[in-house]
Amino acid sequence: MGPDSRSARIQVLVAEQAARRGALVGVVDVCTAAVAALPVGGAGLSAMSRTAASHPLCSTDDISRQLEELQLTLGEGPCVEAFARGSAVLTPDLLTVELQDHWAVFADAALEAGARAVFSLPLQMGAISPGVLDLYADTPTVLDTEELADALAFADLATLLLLDARIDETGAPTDGPVPHRGFEDLGAYRAEIDQATGMLTVQLGVGMDEAFVRLRAHAYAQGRRLADVAADVVARRLRFPPDAEPDQTEEAT
Repeated sequence: MGPDSRSARIQVLVAEQAARRGALVGVVDVCTAAVAALPVGGAGLSAMSRTAASHPLCSTDDISRQLEELQLTLGEGPCVEAFARGSAVLTPDLLTVELQDHWAVFADAALEAGARAVFSLPLQMGAISPGVLDLYADTPTVLDTEELADALAFADLATLLLLDARIDETGAPTDGPVPHRGFEDLGAYRAEIDQATGMLTVQLGVGMDEAFVRLRAHAYAQGRRLADVAADVVARRLRFPPDAEPDQTEEAT
């Protein structure tokens, strides 16, 4: 399955969950849809930061809630490791000698809570990583190639939704819960961010990762949604001089 068709299918699954709630799409729908589509028992998502306290954003059941709180409290576990490494940490069975030694406290606590396998997927776009999506199963479980690709697609969509929130440097939403987006414009939203990032590589003479960092930094500095800043760049209402700070971009006249 190609990445575009997979992404579209995942968006439909998430949108269906939002429709069942009678609300617009939010990160909770990503977690719920992932549990329905994958051989896992629950999912949780935490906002994480290298400079401030991390905190859980949502969970689908009591076990996933405990796993999020355990890892952030103990400072160890697959979620913490996935965030630090910037890559997925797949734990098919917590009841192994190696993991018992590696996560001495977390492994026992997670098993006691009811988890046997945990899969932690960092939320990433460019150099920005706002959190981690955790999936757990209550029996030893291995995700096959297709299931892992789906899990990564769920994480990718969660990243888009989380980055669109107006979040301050503490990682907490500045004005209430993470906002929901309508499903119908998620694809266009992703395309517009990619287009804006590409335009910034030309304006700034930098690579894609650095261009995205500058785009996101401007959104932070101005207290604006990432989607709105990207739209201004694409419409050429906003330009980024190569040597400007995030709050020193130029409004087009």
